[in-house]
Amino acid sequence: MSRRDSKPPTQRQLRVGEEVRHALAWTLERGEIRDPDVQGIPITVTEVRISPDLRNATAFIVPLGGRSDSDLERVLKGLNRAVPYLRKVIANNVQLRNVPRLNFIADTSFDEASHIDSLLRDPLVARDLVRPEAAPDDVFDGPTSDDGRQEDNDGA
Repeated sequence: MSRRDSKPPTQRQLRVGEEVRHALAWTLERGEIRDPDVQGIPITVTEVRISPDLRNATAFIVPLGGRSDSDLERVLKGLNRAVPYLRKVIANNVQLRNVPRLNFIADTSFDEASHIDSLLRDPLVARDLVRPEAAPDDVFDGPTSDDGRQEDNDGA
């Protein structure tokens, strides 16, 4: 286990990550990036993770509309080319001592969730998830003693 995996993000990391995410989403929503690989493609910034020293940020993105993998790669390359402009936007909109270095990565969590959902809906798996009805002689009548006899709970 590496050192960075041992601690959860701090409140400051979460707060700064959310501020950076808002600044990036606002810029992408307004269509301010002039790169031809990004222009005209709606993009969602799902999460921004900030390093503990607040100097590096990883932005997870999803292009909307069911884009293919080649489109996703083009969008990622375009966003990574636009990093200097996006850092300037962050510097103007988020009050930080140092503007973090940005790196864009495709967010695959939705694909993984969809895959798990399809596995759980598989009839072979679904039958194992259904709880069988209790048999009539499995009815719980109250606590029993160690030797299997019914205990008397009159308070005596």
